[in-house]
Amino acid sequence: MADLGHDGGLLAAKIIGAAAGAWVSLVYLVPASGREAVSRFLTGISCGVMFGGPAGLWLTARLGLTGQLTAVETTLTGAASASLSAWWVLGALVRIANRYGDRSDAS
Repeated sequence: MADLGHDGGLLAAKIIGAAAGAWVSLVYLVPASGREAVSRFLTGISCGVMFGGPAGLWLTARLGLTGQLTAVETTLTGAASASLSAWWVLGALVRIANRYGDRSDAS
């Protein structure tokens, strides 16, 4: 069974990092409507919380910082990065799907 207890510090780091990344995403490119703002913010929070740990580990390895940051710092950085990049990645996937998804052969 999964161990879900006593990781309050890491969970808080994920939530704070995800919120910070989502906020920067909104400030960097202002949404067209309130609905888009809420959608982008919740998408950023979700992706930051889900992928914050792995993203932080990947970033520390790529930047050569392995062993120099605490687990909370690694998680906070990863959550912020995942949250910030979530909307951009989803936008790219939508453009790719729109470009290649509706190809019907009219032969």
